[in-house]
Amino acid sequence: MMEMVQGNMLLLYAVIAVIALVVLIAKFKMNPFIVLIVVSVILGLVVGMPMASIVKSYETGVGGALGHIALVVGLGTMFGKMMAESGGAERVANTLIGVFGPKRVHWAMMVVALIVGLPVFFEVGFVLLIPIAFNVAKRTGTSMIMVGIPMVAGLSVVHGLIPPHPAALFAVTAYNADIGRTIMYALIVGIPTAIIAGPLFAKLISRFVVPNPDNPLIAQFVEEGKTRELPGFGITIATILLPVALMLIGSWADVFFTPKTFANDFLRLIGNSVIALLIATLVSFYTFGKARGFDRAAILKFTTECLAPIAGITLIVGAGAGFGRILIDGGVSKAIVELANNAHLSPLLLGWFVAALIRVATGSATVAMTTACGIVAPIVTAAGVTVRPELMVLATGAGSLILSHVNDGGFWLVKEYFNMTVTETFKTWTVAETIISVVALLLTLGLATVI
Repeated sequence: MMEMVQGNMLLLYAVIAVIALVVLIAKFKMNPFIVLIVVSVILGLVVGMPMASIVKSYETGVGGALGHIALVVGLGTMFGKMMAESGGAERVANTLIGVFGPKRVHWAMMVVALIVGLPVFFEVGFVLLIPIAFNVAKRTGTSMIMVGIPMVAGLSVVHGLIPPHPAALFAVTAYNADIGRTIMYALIVGIPTAIIAGPLFAKLISRFVVPNPDNPLIAQFVEEGKTRELPGFGITIATILLPVALMLIGSWADVFFTPKTFANDFLRLIGNSVIALLIATLVSFYTFGKARGFDRAAILKFTTECLAPIAGITLIVGAGAGFGRILIDGGVSKAIVELANNAHLSPLLLGWFVAALIRVATGSATVAMTTACGIVAPIVTAAGVTVRPELMVLATGAGSLILSHVNDGGFWLVKEYFNMTVTETFKTWTVAETIISVVALLLTLGLATVI
């Protein structure tokens, strides 16, 4: 049996694998789904994983991602389709355009994303907001980059920095931080970070990156050439925010009821992202369906036809997660942790550095943040270094967002929905994520000097 590769060679092989993925998909125009599988298997062989476990490891990664992603994207797409057919997305788009003006809709998308993204994971907020982004872009003649990058920047900032988002909430517990102060500091750091990585960066990069306008997904979420009475803004926003509210309630279940009681478990159940989206989708069948004059046959038609265009997206996201699992089981993540532990850095920089390395290796901001907290918190405690735990939460969260690439499901969601090439996705989404990570770290270090 081949011996497992260790140390720097392991990291080198991982870098070569990522470069190979980018070149094969971007330059040679090969199918991303196939390329991700082939490169993952070859990487597993090269680093010395037992042959019997390579496919199993890859399947575990795909299954782990699709068990959640497929449900979320499927339900979110149905929800978005109902919003589009009823005119709800158009109503929100028109209202945002009216309030912010056609030239400032990129600011509107950032604000909406910061609000909607608070209790939800990135992909959930993404599928909730993408119909609105499509409508805003279409009605203002604005590039999808100009509208979409502020949206994903807002979602990412909330994901990594601001409780009660689940990842940030875990870090608060791990570092024994005060949640109130964490939220206050996170807003001080997060809002300017979202502005820089969102509207400001989008305005710059949209001059250089123009996605193919022939986007087949737009037809699912934008109804053109129809003169109709639109649903009210209030009922539309209430329906959109319903899953957000349910998830927020679920995350605070222990505040309302004693843990392990029926009431507490029930709130956690309806606060689960899949169940919350399911409830919201069922409610949308009335608010965006029956109440708008659609019968059951029409609703069935809408919810069936919208699933075909997302099949490819879902498979690619799963394939990317499989590649991430090979990196983990192949020992890349462990090698990165060892590298981080050997680096003599200040606690804030250590938290950021460990999270950043795990993020690059695994592709998951949540995994990076939770794993880094588990590694760094005991080190900081043992060293007896005085540093505000709330700032440790922010530094670790900032590191968990850096350099999203081909092993991150978010990378493929943005690429496919925005109809970009791999190269364009690196220039926009990956750079935006890295800006968030670096700017948030710098602001956190600056905050540490004054408090």
